[in-house]
Amino acid sequence: MTPPDPATRRVRPNPPPGAPDLATATVDDHGVVTGWSEGARRLLGYRAEEVVGRAAGELRAERTAGNAGEGAGPCLVDRARWSGRVALCHRDGRRVDVELLAHRGPVDGGSAGWLLVCAAPREPLPQEPLPRESSSQEPGAPADRAFAQCPCVLAVFDTELRLVSANADMEAATARSEEQMRGLRLTELVGRGESERVERAMREVLESGERLELETNLQGSGESREHGWSVSLAPLVDRTGRRQGVCFAARDTTAEQEARQRLLLLSEAGARLGSTLDLDRIALELVEVAVPRFADFASVDLLTFLHRGDEPPEGPLRGPITLRRAAHRSVLEGVPEAVVGVGELATHPQRSPTAACLIEGRAARHRVTEHLLARWEATDPDRAARIREHGMHSVIVAPLRARGVTLGAAFFARHRTPVPFSEDDTMLAEELTARAAVCVDNARRYLRERMTTVTLQRSLLPQGIPDLTALEIASRYLPAGAWAGVGGDWFDAIPLSGARAAVVVGDVRGRGIQAAATMGRLRTAMRTLADIDLPPGELLTHLDDLVTRLSSDQHPEIGGAVGATCLYAVYDPVSRLCTLASAGHLPPLVVSPDGTADRLGSPTGPPLGLGGLPFETTEMELPEGSLLALYTNGLIDGREREIGEGLETLREVLSRPAPSLEALCDNVLRALLPARPEDDVALVLARTRVLPADRVTTWDIPPDAAAVAEARRNTTGQLMAWGLEETLFTTELIVSELVTNAIRYGRPPIRLRLIRDRGLICEVSDANSTAPHLRRARVFDEGGRGLMLVAQMATRWGTRQSADGKTIWVEQDLAPD
Repeated sequence: MTPPDPATRRVRPNPPPGAPDLATATVDDHGVVTGWSEGARRLLGYRAEEVVGRAAGELRAERTAGNAGEGAGPCLVDRARWSGRVALCHRDGRRVDVELLAHRGPVDGGSAGWLLVCAAPREPLPQEPLPRESSSQEPGAPADRAFAQCPCVLAVFDTELRLVSANADMEAATARSEEQMRGLRLTELVGRGESERVERAMREVLESGERLELETNLQGSGESREHGWSVSLAPLVDRTGRRQGVCFAARDTTAEQEARQRLLLLSEAGARLGSTLDLDRIALELVEVAVPRFADFASVDLLTFLHRGDEPPEGPLRGPITLRRAAHRSVLEGVPEAVVGVGELATHPQRSPTAACLIEGRAARHRVTEHLLARWEATDPDRAARIREHGMHSVIVAPLRARGVTLGAAFFARHRTPVPFSEDDTMLAEELTARAAVCVDNARRYLRERMTTVTLQRSLLPQGIPDLTALEIASRYLPAGAWAGVGGDWFDAIPLSGARAAVVVGDVRGRGIQAAATMGRLRTAMRTLADIDLPPGELLTHLDDLVTRLSSDQHPEIGGAVGATCLYAVYDPVSRLCTLASAGHLPPLVVSPDGTADRLGSPTGPPLGLGGLPFETTEMELPEGSLLALYTNGLIDGREREIGEGLETLREVLSRPAPSLEALCDNVLRALLPARPEDDVALVLARTRVLPADRVTTWDIPPDAAAVAEARRNTTGQLMAWGLEETLFTTELIVSELVTNAIRYGRPPIRLRLIRDRGLICEVSDANSTAPHLRRARVFDEGGRGLMLVAQMATRWGTRQSADGKTIWVEQDLAPD
């Protein structure tokens, strides 16, 4: 029914001589009458016992009149509210036309059903009408026109909270005229729920005489969703102060509430999206913010170059476009709307909504129609089928773009929410995706830098552990979790002269590419110093000088002073002696052959870079089969445990038997590390070996030139015993030159040692610490060519210093057995 024009109808009329009565009935979901009021009896003449239990359709006039046209009964299936004109049959057979209002909700003690309400006149009652403010005011006076045309909902309710008068906005809000509403309560106009709270507030105003304001949500007749209302209630009093009713004023605040919700959604998105640098986590946060407050289904797909850490493709995008599903979410369990799973790839044809959005670079809103679905089915049938299957009626596709780079697309859809997306929703989707895109781009840049740093770091670490006679070694290196940043942990295993081996582990302060570069420089310097056979304490002193120089040369924009810790250990398989020195590093653990694990009681020197402080050296004998464990602090330290707890766990794991060192490394990492370590972790396990006594021979050489011939004879005999006849000539020449030089230029005691390892090692030691050096002899010089000949015949040679002199060593390769 069309509401009358507020300019022509009578406004704020006095109530008739007798308030209208109400006829109410309740009907269950099967259409059976379950309740019948006294007003319904007066309206149709039936007593309650005659109607309750009968089908409500039997009361329709067309059933008796045979008229299926005017007055046909309404269909209430799938509706929450209905109002309209219905023809009913009186008990005496006459036709009664009424304005019926139907609300779905709990009836008869909570069971689902319908409440039917209509007005039924009764005999007038003696009641004083609500007075006009001035008897001189006629219909159409300014006060009446102001009431009718006020730009908000206005209504007057009597002391029984039944409507007496309403303005045009009230008629529009309820889709009923004033005549149709007169005599009805608010709960009968808009259904129960929030309206009951408003009625209680109206009763409170009547009782207290105080004004009251409240915020509520009500769903009007014919509306598909609730609207937000700001309601103001005031008592209506006469000249004597007697309360005669309630003035009801309401303003639709739906737009304001939606704007406020959008701002809250954006605020939450900003707080959640900016908290991580994980691409998939950012996408998940976006869909969790969007569903269910903004959309019923949302998905985020990213271009494939992002997860690889590559640069974005050059030039504009062209279809078809392959995307990787980063996240999706739905109001339905199991996300049945998704065509692909998280982590899977999907190709979008050029004319599909997603590809078109990426190519054009702007968001698109679509109201899903049959014509549009037919178009999509031609280009992307799988997605079109899901849209049709789940009844998606409105979708938004928005690109993720930041700093001029297209990163992916977000898809939002509604199928359970009946309200389609609006232009404001499109702007909200663009703002959400823009914020997410900045976070994704930050994560992309971080991932690229991290991958560069990791690549640099791994290239500077040993690519493989050398096969050593002295030690069996297994190692592990794990960079920190993606958010902690790559650090400067490093390790190495270095073969030394005399079948010895060195193991080293260190940690550079700081993170990122600068720490990785510093680590590379220190590892290179360490190898260089180890190659000249410096003792551990002296080697760390030289390394400390290097770190000090690096700190002084550091550019202010790059960072502060360079700092590092380091542990350097040398093991000799002949003497079974382990010599080590520490520069601020955690002491190693030693596991004896019987499985007892304990910390090696070595003094810890200052970290590298402090300068001017000595590094003490510790020497101890280790039984064959002992296990050395060197590690960085990331292995045993963490937020959830102290270093002492981690060290105790490490000791327990190392004490347990394992089939191999590799398996033992894995056991250690499983016991101590979370899925994503907070710091870099380096672990080196080294099991000691002993060179058999029959592969080492030593002779003391008297300081007499005649002893050179005896040294050659002893060497020949030993080589024959070892079956190395092919090395006789070369080795005799080497021994002759080295022993001669020791007798001529060195000081006693002089010692000759032969070691048969993977190669043949010849060592001559004396008490003079002066190291020989190569020189080019002139044509007529009588000497100066011996060491040159030795260097030409040997595979490797060198000098190492000791506390009681020096040792010249020469190594020759041997053919495989």
